[in-house]
Amino acid sequence: MMIDKIMEIMAGHQSDAITKQKKYAVLLPLIKVDDAIHVLYEVRSRRVSQPGETSFPGGAVEGEESFLEAATREMEEELGIDKSAIQVLGEMDYIVTQTHIIKCFVGWLPDSDVVDLKPNEEVADIFTIPLDYLLNHEPKYYEVRLKMVRDDNFPFELISGGNQYKWRNINQRIPFYDLTEHYLWGYTAHITHRFSELIKEEKGEIDKLQY
Repeated sequence: MMIDKIMEIMAGHQSDAITKQKKYAVLLPLIKVDDAIHVLYEVRSRRVSQPGETSFPGGAVEGEESFLEAATREMEEELGIDKSAIQVLGEMDYIVTQTHIIKCFVGWLPDSDVVDLKPNEEVADIFTIPLDYLLNHEPKYYEVRLKMVRDDNFPFELISGGNQYKWRNINQRIPFYDLTEHYLWGYTAHITHRFSELIKEEKGEIDKLQY
């Protein structure tokens, strides 16, 4: 019977997004600088898209590799750090849009020094920001309004309301950190801010236990 075949199909199906987004993975590296924990960032070179922008080590998920495998591979390629030197602390919340999924992992580099890193041609520069600074300075969010534009041949006759259909415009909030020498905004700032929120939330719980 058809219902039996449907049951068989559904029982063996692994759910995935209906829209086929590209998959990316990044690693948020933590490194010690002068006995303080810093977050490590890259400045993208002119060999890659969005040159001059700040990013985390990362890139597209290739073949059958997992998000985590992609993040550590990219870290190794871009900064010359052996995978064995990266202590992965866990996975953060991730970003999903209609075109891509970005998953982020937090990595600790206990035996690495910033001056010993060897960035490849995709990286123009590296810099760090003290974690304490990020915990005590919130980004400022600005709103961008994205308006939907339809093709001339869009089949309005096939939808309720026709060309009077009430489309929903998309409002996107974009965070910016106030830094004097570097840019930090967009997805990298989103991930940075969420990471600082997670630390502050947990720190609050720890502080409660001390009373």
